[in-house]
Amino acid sequence: MAWERPDWLPRALAALLVLTLLAPVFGWAAGQVGYAEPLENAAEATGATEHATAVGTALFPDYGVPGLGGATGTFVSAVVGTALTLLVGAAIGRALGADTDRRQ
Repeated sequence: MAWERPDWLPRALAALLVLTLLAPVFGWAAGQVGYAEPLENAAEATGATEHATAVGTALFPDYGVPGLGGATGTFVSAVVGTALTLLVGAAIGRALGADTDRRQ
């Protein structure tokens, strides 16, 4: 049985594309208003940052790409993050849908 594209898929992909293209704007806006991650705020308020130790490195620290500028790094991290999320979701969907295909 051939794979049929769901009716909602083009709209969902269009929405993801728009959000990905707007990622640098969101990053810029967060900088303009002085946004900080809530857990970082709580750690600073309780003094936990004084005892913090880095345990690893992130793929995209602070939602950017090291070596790229703010907006460019944010855009690249948004594109790669969105693509990885879609690939993982598609793989899980196929794995869960495999039983359904066999029953038909």
